[in-house]
Amino acid sequence: MKWINKSIVMTLTLAVCLLLILLPWNQTQAAAVKSNGVSEKPLTFVLVHGAWADASFWDETAAELRKLGHTVYTPEYAGHGEDTQTNVTHEQITKSVVDFINKKDLHDIVLLGHSFGGSVIQKVSEQVPNRIKRLVFLDAFAPLDGQSVADQFPAPILQAFEQLRAASGNNSIMLPFSLFRDNFVNTASLAEAQALYKKVKPEPAGPLFQKLDLKKFYSLDIPKSYLYLTEDTALPQGPYGFHPTQSSHLGQFRYIEGTGDHMTNFHTQPKMIAEKIVMAGRD
Repeated sequence: MKWINKSIVMTLTLAVCLLLILLPWNQTQAAAVKSNGVSEKPLTFVLVHGAWADASFWDETAAELRKLGHTVYTPEYAGHGEDTQTNVTHEQITKSVVDFINKKDLHDIVLLGHSFGGSVIQKVSEQVPNRIKRLVFLDAFAPLDGQSVADQFPAPILQAFEQLRAASGNNSIMLPFSLFRDNFVNTASLAEAQALYKKVKPEPAGPLFQKLDLKKFYSLDIPKSYLYLTEDTALPQGPYGFHPTQSSHLGQFRYIEGTGDHMTNFHTQPKMIAEKIVMAGRD
């Protein structure tokens, strides 16, 4: 009987020790489980903004991603932010992001491009493929080899942009408020739209119309995701829409869907956008 009691005591002692050892691990695992029950690990995001925007476009969304435990970088590229030159090339824009990634010595990154930024991450991935674990296109252009971003526009939009470019005098395109209001921030209130429009600056036109050699991009086997916001009308929904037209250029990809327009929700619902980005970028 004494032997049995000693055996029970030893077993209970061992069980308590194991629980104490495993408790920190269990707490870490529990912290990594999100509301949808999927276990996730911290990711490193490099977020590339689109046209008529700069790196500050990501401020609210990046803050939410960091709250979730992820590392976030938001590089600025040529012709945007404090760089006001308008005669930049797509190569210069690409080099800005490549240089940023190399200087920071980033690896295993989720490289995300929004809108025009889709064409940027295509070209960036050609130069640093070994540093990228996944590409995410967020309502983004994905031109085919030999195409430009402008080639993805329907004829009326293309004509309007060409006229705005010609009238600018400095090879740029400034969005008229009416176009911005109805196509880029269509779910915003008038006050929200007016506030967001104050941040819009003329966009260098050259990179939008530049034909891109994308043979190498389409030979890469980097995993890809397409995140589509269903109320986005920056491209008319239908034959020219971001999904399924632009997304179909990518071949095999993970599809994630959220609600929102082209620019509003990044500022008004950044938590939702951040959660969708994690779904698109996770393993």
